[in-house]
Amino acid sequence: MNIRLYNARILTMEKDRPVFRGEVWVKNEKIAYVAAAEELEAEWDRDFPKINWDMEIDCRENLLMPGFKNAHTHSAMTFLRSYADDMPLQKWLNDMVFPMERKLTGEDIYHLTKLAILEYLTSGITSIFEMYLTPDTIARACMDMGMRCVLTSGLNNFTSSIEQTEEEYLKWNQKQSLISYQLGFHGEYTCSKELLYRLAQLAHKHRAPVYTHLAETKKEVEECRRQYGMTPAVFLDSMGLFEFGGGGYHCVHMTDADMDVFRRRRLYVITNPASNMKLASGIAPIAEYLRKKIPVAIGTDGPASNNCLDMFREMFLVTGLSKLHEEDAASIDAMQVLHMATVQGAKAMHLSKCDVLAKGKYADIIMLDLHQPNMQPIHNIPKNIVYSAGKSNVCMTMINGKILYRNGEFNVGESAEGIYAKCNEIVKRLTEAER
Repeated sequence: MNIRLYNARILTMEKDRPVFRGEVWVKNEKIAYVAAAEELEAEWDRDFPKINWDMEIDCRENLLMPGFKNAHTHSAMTFLRSYADDMPLQKWLNDMVFPMERKLTGEDIYHLTKLAILEYLTSGITSIFEMYLTPDTIARACMDMGMRCVLTSGLNNFTSSIEQTEEEYLKWNQKQSLISYQLGFHGEYTCSKELLYRLAQLAHKHRAPVYTHLAETKKEVEECRRQYGMTPAVFLDSMGLFEFGGGGYHCVHMTDADMDVFRRRRLYVITNPASNMKLASGIAPIAEYLRKKIPVAIGTDGPASNNCLDMFREMFLVTGLSKLHEEDAASIDAMQVLHMATVQGAKAMHLSKCDVLAKGKYADIIMLDLHQPNMQPIHNIPKNIVYSAGKSNVCMTMINGKILYRNGEFNVGESAEGIYAKCNEIVKRLTEAER
């Protein structure tokens, strides 16, 4: 499908390229052309090129930019949204989350993931880094609705296995335009040493990066020290898990030695500020990571612990909490945060063709409405996005060249109301069984 997006402000997220006025052309799933208005005038005659456009959209000087990359989430946990709140992390997990999760079927997870995808689209999220119980049904939900998804294993002592993880890794890393797979495990505290050793062997076999929940709470770090005499990052590195890269979700309580591991292994910190704040896990030292040249991406975490799948809120909290933590209002600039939410997220997820708006990249594009009070006056658009914008400003979300959300309407093959009804039916069954 040939789509022309014209009369737009454009933020490509390419290095040192400011916002400009111009056009973006999309051919099938990729970007065919990005140009400033003056380039168009110079390159083309007065007669516009005779292209058979399937769709031409006047952007009305609204902003086109790359979609946000949600670099850590558990989408199907929509079923626990506002069910288990205002509790410490370990009690929340052991008393509320794990017992309910044991009742889930793969088909439940398929439908519950669809609900999250609707929310991602309204937030301008075009890729998710997904860790949950049934990767195959999650992948099916994403393909059915057009969401780009990087699956990662939640391997632990209780679910999945090394054999299943390798099978999934090989299956979903065939040539797929929307789905890919990275090795991972739930966390040091839910995996035996033997299981971690076998995963390290698998990572070496495929020369693959590994991702995990890491240093989320003080308790996690203290228990790892008692058991192994090392902090989690140092311990996992000693097992050979990070020799081919990867990263850690949360990374709130990190020592200098942990940061040395991350810098040496080129690991990504994937911060989840809303979840960490709500569960009182702490504030990640993001400015310190940046000073040490450790790359940072941003995730929402799951909708049971957040509870909102909103990258605008995450971006604001990344910079706001850092300023508070550092007692320095200049600790992290808005453009750095925007870079984390787009380019760095794509790099953390190994989505090299989804990082910026440029010819040959996948057409994962969002349009932000600048004609709303919260975006006026237009002094500095990137700062407005981080400090002022919200979901209400997302007026279009395109993934792989397909417009899935525009002006409040979804184009995902089924009605939003139908998805809501199915998810409420699942929740009713699970909660009634709990009683």
